[in-house]
Amino acid sequence: MPEPRNAPRYAARLNAFKPGLTHPSSADLIARVGQVAGIDAADLNYPDHFAGTTPRELSRVMADNGVALNGLAMRYYTDPGFRLGAFTNPDPGVWQAAVDLTRRGLDALAEMGGQVMTLWMGQDGVDYAFQGDYSMMWDSTLRALEAVCDHNPALDISLEYKPNDPRAFSLMPGIASNLLAIRELGRANTGITLDFCHVLFAGEIPAQSAQLAARHSRILGVHLNDGYGKRDDGLMVGSVHPMQTLELFVELDRQGFGGVIYFDTFPDHSGLDPAAEAAANVEMADRLRAIASRLRNDPTLSAATARQDAAAALRAVAAQLYR
Repeated sequence: MPEPRNAPRYAARLNAFKPGLTHPSSADLIARVGQVAGIDAADLNYPDHFAGTTPRELSRVMADNGVALNGLAMRYYTDPGFRLGAFTNPDPGVWQAAVDLTRRGLDALAEMGGQVMTLWMGQDGVDYAFQGDYSMMWDSTLRALEAVCDHNPALDISLEYKPNDPRAFSLMPGIASNLLAIRELGRANTGITLDFCHVLFAGEIPAQSAQLAARHSRILGVHLNDGYGKRDDGLMVGSVHPMQTLELFVELDRQGFGGVIYFDTFPDHSGLDPAAEAAANVEMADRLRAIASRLRNDPTLSAATARQDAAAALRAVAAQLYR
């Protein structure tokens, strides 16, 4: 199979490799990731994956297993102190604790030689009408993001959105609200992480969200998975929406995206073998990306989309997809 243009490395979700292990350490999970052909990177959660170890030790373990650091992702929801929010918390002390925790995460990222810190602020939102002052919550979030971005401007801060879960309504639920926040923030070291399931969950078209993210900001991360659009299913790549996944790859290919693609899938939900599931993700992504590279400049497809001819577009895509 021809190598796709600007082929990124693939990264794995570290926690996906927990099944079958009793109280595994981060080193145990990294070692399992390193055994899967085609995956040579991983994301670490802060502070969860740093418990009982140090950034230097984790860097050594990753190097020993041939696994590169894709980036770090902050995790606030595991701390019950942030149930009412991290960056939106009405308690100034808790708000400051969230900012300080993120700063420590950035210091760990810098020590490990990483570049991107992903912020998924699922705990920042409301569950009831009249529960929060939306203007105050927005301002509080922007103040926190300013402090985080300015802590180390050499590092990138990427916003990963999701419409709800664990809160009933997220403060920043979709691509538009996140791009608006980035515009108000006015910091160069910001961007967007697109999670395929989250985008579907938000009622968006993945390729269009990618286009908007690149048009108004930067795509700093792509979390690839699949689902039925009702929740964060975390299914294998292309298992439900192969056409939409292919369309996303075509858009990323046209942008010249060369970043790492992170498989944010949940094999434990179906009792799958993590290594086999990860290998299937690699194979499916490779196949769809190879097709996307052929469709990128396909004149028939370009002409069909230019005149919004869905029937002609389907025939052009099918000619490549079902060969």
